[in-house]
Amino acid sequence: MKKLFIITGEYSGDIHASHVAKAVKLANPDIEIQGIGGENLRNAGVKLFSDQKKMGAVGLSLKIIKDHFKLGRRVVDYLTKEYRPDLVLLIDYGAFNLNISKFLKKAGIKVYYYIPPQVWASRKWRINTIKKNVDEVLCIFPFEKTLYEKYDIKTHYCGHPLVSQLPPKADRDKFFEAHGFDKNKKLVSIFPGSREFELKYLMNVFINSAKDLKKKHPDLQFCISHAPNLSDKVYNKYLKNSDFKVIKGENQALLSVSDALILASGTVALEACLYQTPMIIAYRGPWLFYFIYLLVRCIKRVSLPNIIADKLIVPEIIQGNVNVHKITYEIEKLLFEKEIRAKNISQLGEVKALLSDKISSNEVADEIIKALS
Repeated sequence: MKKLFIITGEYSGDIHASHVAKAVKLANPDIEIQGIGGENLRNAGVKLFSDQKKMGAVGLSLKIIKDHFKLGRRVVDYLTKEYRPDLVLLIDYGAFNLNISKFLKKAGIKVYYYIPPQVWASRKWRINTIKKNVDEVLCIFPFEKTLYEKYDIKTHYCGHPLVSQLPPKADRDKFFEAHGFDKNKKLVSIFPGSREFELKYLMNVFINSAKDLKKKHPDLQFCISHAPNLSDKVYNKYLKNSDFKVIKGENQALLSVSDALILASGTVALEACLYQTPMIIAYRGPWLFYFIYLLVRCIKRVSLPNIIADKLIVPEIIQGNVNVHKITYEIEKLLFEKEIRAKNISQLGEVKALLSDKISSNEVADEIIKALS
């Protein structure tokens, strides 16, 4: 029996991994799959070596570094000395997975990388590590294939997973009725991130921006999205001064029915783009991280819609510029200036058209099964 091991580090990777696992099992039920992931991967019938909960932490604290180091050592020992998989599929989570790839390569274990590090955005030198330790890159953007092939790295373009995985738009009337929103009023939704440190740096300014907008436009209504991977306890400590409605576990539906969005940067921006919902990106974090980012970045844009389009479509408010006035100003334009709103929706549609209609998880599964044949 052939053996596959999947390593994810965050909630989104767990979702993508679960779709791949299901596709592999459907095509070849005899392949044994284990991995590091969360509930989605477990529900796909994958035996978990470790839960990914601790891996979502970000920072330079000694505890975080120590936890990652311990897990890395455990998984390398398990894969090289005990489980000996025929192939390891790395999914996203660049720093951890690239380090693991070095040990797997030395042990002679085949390594594929799905959703590889965005070397085109920052830290381009990582492509040398990928070239040395990864047998095949399974990329999700068409321009990535061209980049990797320039370095003679075996690459397969799978299409972006969100294109096939994203649910259709929710029924606005039904959603509004279910959650007590007024169907005749505009809805602005807030997505402050899926990591605790993002809430620390963004939640207050997002809530204060919503209060400012509400004061200026009393007919507006607001909602805060609760990332499902974060506990109620973590969220509630940031909601003491807010009476806005909070919805947990319905991210895509909320994205699709909102009139405008205040987002932290990340995959959520691409999800919103595919729904063609106008948005602004506002992001800040520790200044040390920001200065490091300035040193290693390859491009100046931060949101995926802007990167894919290679032009500014989505307003980006970054680090020291993140404040109530700027957020309020950009949201007002997207809500109330008809020409700007129409142009924005049209441009988001252009980005959507650039992405492939391939079923990404099936493409990945096909490449895995070929490799294991």
